[in-house]
Amino acid sequence: MFDIMYSSSARKFLKNSEKIIVRRIFIKIKELAKIPIIHDSKRLKNENLFRVRVGKFRILYEVDYKNNILGIVRIDKRGRVYD
Repeated sequence: MFDIMYSSSARKFLKNSEKIIVRRIFIKIKELAKIPIIHDSKRLKNENLFRVRVGKFRILYEVDYKNNILGIVRIDKRGRVYD
């Protein structure tokens, strides 16, 4: 099981979002903590980041196997997350 670290922008998004959305995102993050590269995750081009979908939202994350850490870099709607 990986330890989860959230960036400040990810924390801000979760703090300001509706409870039902936050609950769905946390379920997906728990899955990622067990197995960081799941069937619907994709690597972003030219970066060491992965993304996974939760409805119309995207979670951008990185995996540090050496330190056993899953870093949640950004969470946002699909149109804004890649900016």
